[in-house]
Amino acid sequence: MRKGRDRRLSPRRLLNRMAKIQVGAGTLPRDCLVTDISDSGVRLHVEGLEIPNEFVLLLSGDDLHATERAYRVVWRLGYEIGARFMGDVRRAAARN
Repeated sequence: MRKGRDRRLSPRRLLNRMAKIQVGAGTLPRDCLVTDISDSGVRLHVEGLEIPNEFVLLLSGDDLHATERAYRVVWRLGYEIGARFMGDVRRAAARN
């Protein structure tokens, strides 16, 4: 791999869209800002909330169907968080 080359698995696109983050089962979702996203990860700006290493992001919008996706934090820098996509969330009620 060449120095200075982007090592991401999939290309990111700028988004700058509000989303909801859920930090634990049964907790209320809180606001966050998705600054960029790809098929393999996301970059968030989150203030006033302690983010655990694993969380669920609730996305919706014109080009994003309403989804709940599980992520794992890979880096932190101030209010910025980079996280890797772990899988879509499947709710128990949705399976019945």
